[in-house]
Amino acid sequence: MKPTAKPNNPCFSSGPCAKRPGWTLDGLKGAALGRSHRAKIGKAKLKEVIDLSKKILGIPEDYRLGIVPASDTGAIEMAMWSLLGSRGVDVFAWESFGSTWAGDCKKQLKLTDLKTYNAPYGELPDLSQADWSRDVIFTWNGTTSGVRVPNADWIPDTREGLAICDATSAVFAMNVPFEKLDVVTWSWQKVLGGEGAHGMIALSPRAVERLKSYTPSWPLPKIFQLSKGGEPIEGIFAGETINTPSMLCVEDALDGLRWAESIGGLKGLVARSEANLAAIRTWVEKTEWVAFLATKPEINSCTSICLKIVDPWYVSLNDEAQQKVAKDIVSLLDKEGVAFDIGAYRDAPAGLRIWGGATVETKDIEALLPWLEWAWGEVKATAAKAA
Repeated sequence: MKPTAKPNNPCFSSGPCAKRPGWTLDGLKGAALGRSHRAKIGKAKLKEVIDLSKKILGIPEDYRLGIVPASDTGAIEMAMWSLLGSRGVDVFAWESFGSTWAGDCKKQLKLTDLKTYNAPYGELPDLSQADWSRDVIFTWNGTTSGVRVPNADWIPDTREGLAICDATSAVFAMNVPFEKLDVVTWSWQKVLGGEGAHGMIALSPRAVERLKSYTPSWPLPKIFQLSKGGEPIEGIFAGETINTPSMLCVEDALDGLRWAESIGGLKGLVARSEANLAAIRTWVEKTEWVAFLATKPEINSCTSICLKIVDPWYVSLNDEAQQKVAKDIVSLLDKEGVAFDIGAYRDAPAGLRIWGGATVETKDIEALLPWLEWAWGEVKATAAKAA
């Protein structure tokens, strides 16, 4: 039977993500529109984003945090182009973006001392293989696979190389231990529901020392430059951005950060995300046709929650037919105004991906689940008739 109650907010995209509960355009009234980002008011707002982010996330005082161009992609590429090359590099990849970083290390930076450790969607590579005399690159949470690292126990405090972490769909939703990491990157468009095109990069004292002691052999575009003359460009970490940011997006980022503080900071944010995962887990455990893409509960993401269809009829279909069934479910729910953008990532196995970050209300997740049941039944019945 077709459900009657719908989610209040049908936005379950994994980026850009749902705005915070209660968000309206009124939250942007204080934006420094028409003003230079280098004017006192502009720099003050940019610095407030940095300071509030450090406070909420508990980033160590001696770490630098800056706002950089081109979202998380720009931030992680900036780190790789500025810091890699002085020693060997290990890359751990278990989904699309980790594989992209590995590919860029090989094809763009042309690193010769490069090792890549891969795992299929739904699994983690053997993290104990990391050689910490080398630089190590990994994603904390695989946005396209729904798989996260369970902890940082595998990262030693006495490492020689740098721990470089793309944490864009983990920061503000998971307890990311910054003290174990030397570079952490993320974007505004994920857990706090900000807008695209702006990235954040956190650097440990060890990463800063690398900037001082090492100059890459390759040319660096302006937007990748973190240092000049053997010294870090300190303005980046004080609100003096490399290029022009959107002051409207800055105001929106501040709105999200203030909301985060109002619900208890990081503890409240993590609790909301974990509650969303718990709601879906309860449903999955009693639903025969669906399962998590992640193969173990401890690596299951609480933000990019990826599901696979395991019904015997579906599994018997060829890849093209499976893709069609999954897309038909997504299209049907979109048409009903129940859920937008919940299809699996284009490079991932066919299935569903539901964002469970902190701006998503658990009651909306719970309202979505009966609709998933209904859409599955409708699509399966239609396909069976056409066979």
